[in-house]
Amino acid sequence: MAWLVGVDVGGTFTDFFAYDDATHSVRLYKRPSTPGNPAAAIAEGLGEMRRAFGIAPAAVARVCHGTTVATNALIQRRGGKVAVITTKGFRDLLEIGRQTRPHMYSLQIDHPEALVPRQRRFEVEERITAGPSVLIPLDPDSVARAVEAVRASGAEACAVCLLFSFLDGRHERGVGEALARANGGLYVSLSSEVQPEFREYERFSTAVLNAYLQPVVARYVAFLEKELARDVPSAKIGIYQSSGGLMSPATARSFPIRTALSGPAAGAVGAIATARKAKRPNIITLDMGGTSADIALIRNYEADVRFDRDVAGFPIRLPMVDIHTIGAGGGSIAWFDRDGLLKVGPLSAGAEPGPACYGRGGTEGTVTDANLVLGRLSERGLIGGRMRLDRAAAAAALAPLAERLSYPIERVARGIIEIVVANMVRAIRTVSVERGHDPRAYCLLPFGGAGPLHASAVARSLGIREFVVPLAPGLLCAQGLIASDLKEDFVRSLRIPAADPHLSEIRAHVAELARDAQRWFTHERTAAGARTLHLSLDMRYVGQNFELRVPIGRGAGGKPPAVPSVNGLRRQFFLVHDRHYGFHSETDPVEIINIRLTASAAVSRLRDVKGPTRRRRAAPAEHRLVWFAGARPVRTPVYERAALAAGQLLVGPAIIEQLDSTTVLHPGDRLRVDSLLNLCVEVGP
Repeated sequence: MAWLVGVDVGGTFTDFFAYDDATHSVRLYKRPSTPGNPAAAIAEGLGEMRRAFGIAPAAVARVCHGTTVATNALIQRRGGKVAVITTKGFRDLLEIGRQTRPHMYSLQIDHPEALVPRQRRFEVEERITAGPSVLIPLDPDSVARAVEAVRASGAEACAVCLLFSFLDGRHERGVGEALARANGGLYVSLSSEVQPEFREYERFSTAVLNAYLQPVVARYVAFLEKELARDVPSAKIGIYQSSGGLMSPATARSFPIRTALSGPAAGAVGAIATARKAKRPNIITLDMGGTSADIALIRNYEADVRFDRDVAGFPIRLPMVDIHTIGAGGGSIAWFDRDGLLKVGPLSAGAEPGPACYGRGGTEGTVTDANLVLGRLSERGLIGGRMRLDRAAAAAALAPLAERLSYPIERVARGIIEIVVANMVRAIRTVSVERGHDPRAYCLLPFGGAGPLHASAVARSLGIREFVVPLAPGLLCAQGLIASDLKEDFVRSLRIPAADPHLSEIRAHVAELARDAQRWFTHERTAAGARTLHLSLDMRYVGQNFELRVPIGRGAGGKPPAVPSVNGLRRQFFLVHDRHYGFHSETDPVEIINIRLTASAAVSRLRDVKGPTRRRRAAPAEHRLVWFAGARPVRTPVYERAALAAGQLLVGPAIIEQLDSTTVLHPGDRLRVDSLLNLCVEVGP
């Protein structure tokens, strides 16, 4: 037996999805998160899960982990003390930026203060320019002065950001070696290694953020490795990255910025796997947890990947799954703004103290409290009854809101749900309508602990006719971790005309990237049959300011895909340009800015879980009064999801409860359980 365990740390719960690749058995487990030290919940929960299901320590072969440590460190400004070494004359680049305002119509709101104050930014004499060619050799004396200044500053980490290092990184490597010799314990981030691409401000910012996170993530990973080595000594650890793949702990320590959107990206991968099995190629995901809601638009089983993102107000230039996040979760707090209107979120009660109904000291009304008051959640509680919910405490938390509004508590609770649903609808419109996509042509796929609770209301507001709830919606992010491959991205930043005389040069760069990928495959000891290479080009019309990512092809067995003719490359670009802008020109010159090769290696392949087909309809476990849109509560049947077999039909209203989530069917909704035990719901009028 060889168990693969996916662990996703959320703001409220830490989720475990265990899969035995010999018997294809699945085990699910959930426990409260430990915000003070997220790794503690992983170590403790893994031991609890093993003991609960009788899994031997030696039977755990791999632990795949999605982490929020990097994101939280950026949001809370709790990274390491950082210094910067840059080319002479460019120490202020981090503050100059692109001189664009974060809010067009506000003269008061500014970009966040740079993470490295000016007195910890040091310059060296050197200059590489386009070509690349060396205009000014790296001056050893200025390097020595800068290295000593870094040591004297007390910095824990140093980012080295030199001009045109994406074309030639030898000067950055020279500075990095000097830093390592003089400061043995110093963390060093070279921009030419973090992300060797042009646009110096974004490259500098990404390298600085990487250095800022290195001390924090290194300590976290070290603690995690130590604890897991004690409990599951044979297990390999995979850390999830924002681009949608796993990396080793050593890579995570060197490049922690890659984990900035780790958890949500795993959810998107799990959703795509579910959509593929359910034969829904176009979906909108709604991952609603305790603190936030993450939304992605999937077309033809593929999520878009973006290379320019802001995290906590700082620009990052790295491949990341295109996910839109808002502060809408079960723990989102209801409050009154200065305009006297009721708002919900983004402030959250989190795991500690949590919603008032948790009985852990929370006193402010939250979305979870509202759902409990409306009868949509059971007082038996969450995670299989191990966390009971206190309806009286929830009602007491909502009472001040009801008193101020002069409404009954149930009406206030329904208003809270309507507001949080409106927030999520607005976010879905951002990734769909505002980008030219009609959400009515998509299927909604809700997951997370709270996603299925609100899916029917969200779908109805958008005109979406169907939503599909996976087998384990509350643990889909953890499942996505197991379904993910090992992954590494390779890039060459250049500027080549898409013209016949340059085709051999393009193919030479692809071959060079393929050699880099082969070395990575060998280092990771991946099976030859599990290797895949994906080729894409960043292309634009000459004179355009920004480029588009154009997929070219994939190669199996670790072989790079063939580079088509120049006419083939241009045709692919025209298709992508049409999709984004609605037009293209076949006569204007086109150029290539970046060549990207993504190497991936499959770790496991989850088998489908098919359930038995029963003719007899499942009987409700109980009935309770639930508030929907009417003036009175409705006596509603409550079903255990485990009792619903493939082929069964239900008509709402109904509540379906399970270990990790609760699904609400509004009156008129029609549910069918498919052969893979997904809940396929046709939304009522």
